[in-house]
Amino acid sequence: MKASKLAYKPVGLALGAVSGMAAGALFKQSWKLLGHDEDAPDATDEERTWREVVLAAVLQGAIFAGVKAVVDRGGATATRRLTGAWPG
Repeated sequence: MKASKLAYKPVGLALGAVSGMAAGALFKQSWKLLGHDEDAPDATDEERTWREVVLAAVLQGAIFAGVKAVVDRGGATATRRLTGAWPG
């Protein structure tokens, strides 16, 4: 395993935790902007419609994937600037 990849592991883990929290907050705000007062539904929430459950899941997945990609790419770019080597 390359040294840059090994050195990036703890940075990647920390960035992953931060990106998860940021994505969760962004999703909650997005859900509220769509006009929902309650938290997003769970898949087994009997009181919610199929449409609402699936919409929440798709929106949440897209936001999490997008935030993760931005944070991972930014972390890798910063690592290359600091070390001269791409961590991947």
